[in-house]
Amino acid sequence: MSAEGTSPDGGRSHAASVEPPVAKDTASRRPERRPSRSWFSIGFRVGLGALTAYWLVRSVQLMESLLMLVLLSLVIAISADPLVSRLTERGLGRAWAVATVIVGLFLVLGGLSTLFIAPAAHEITAVVHQVPTWLQQLHDHHSFLGRTEDRYQIIEKAKRQLGTDTSSLADGVMGAGQLLVTTLTGLFLVITLTIYFLAGLPALKRFCLRFVPGSRRDHTAALVDEILLRTGRYMLANVATSVIAGLATFIWLVVWGVPYPAALGVFVALMDLIPVVGSTIGGIVVSLVALAVSLPVAIATAVFYVVFRLAEDYLILPRAMKFAIQVHPLVTILAVLAGGVLEGIIGALLAIPVAVAVGLVLDDAVFPRITRR
Repeated sequence: MSAEGTSPDGGRSHAASVEPPVAKDTASRRPERRPSRSWFSIGFRVGLGALTAYWLVRSVQLMESLLMLVLLSLVIAISADPLVSRLTERGLGRAWAVATVIVGLFLVLGGLSTLFIAPAAHEITAVVHQVPTWLQQLHDHHSFLGRTEDRYQIIEKAKRQLGTDTSSLADGVMGAGQLLVTTLTGLFLVITLTIYFLAGLPALKRFCLRFVPGSRRDHTAALVDEILLRTGRYMLANVATSVIAGLATFIWLVVWGVPYPAALGVFVALMDLIPVVGSTIGGIVVSLVALAVSLPVAIATAVFYVVFRLAEDYLILPRAMKFAIQVHPLVTILAVLAGGVLEGIIGALLAIPVAVAVGLVLDDAVFPRITRR
């Protein structure tokens, strides 16, 4: 008889037919142990990540001025994009529309130059010719400049400074030349990047929207369009307030007979493009020039700029910004102050568009989610 055993009918028993469990199947179901990572490997990866983050931060800091110029070019392109869009809606190609807008802007600048450059050049030449007269008045003890010289010894201090520290003079001249080259290079870069951004703005927007999930892409595209629209309105409102400041300066100087009204009007208009501090600097310079007429006229000019500055900051600019970008006046003032402290003039120019974008994102995504909780 076999060891397996049989049933009375010759078949194998049920107990004998059941095979014993295989040990390797049980072992295969056990979770495999992953090899533990060494502390050296973990520390190396953490140190490498920290060094990479530090290198990225330093790179951004070194390229900070370049990045700000790129952002400024992008904002200018966004401001001119509505004109390009209007031309493309009438059947003109994007490239031809961009070329038309660029040529039109240069023609406008050229027309303004013919109105102001000739008077400004004439007035600057008059200032140069007036320098010998001012130097002569410095030695006249009965004139205002002469009394100022007797009290503060301006000429003697200037001679002592130039005679004893020629290296500082050379450094100043080299610094002025470097500043001029940097300014011209930055201006050329801004113009070039503005043209490229203006030509490729739709493609750039489509590329950035590819990082957004498909379910939210249409909604995000509408939000981006609203941000771009309000940014363009902001730039137009800023230019409008600057033109008002220039015209007000020109009229005031003509009425009071202050010299160089055209040049000073253009100067104030350009300085007024800089939020918060621009109009103040322009008012100080114009008030100093008004001293050439009389001290009362200079004081009246200073008072005029104080009143105009208050009216611009609390009446004209906030209302224009609220109409253009629908942002509370307090937000515009705080944003400009913060941008100016962090990034200077360009930061002040870009602060309000950034505030607009942040406000729209908060209203669209953050606040509704908080309300639903």
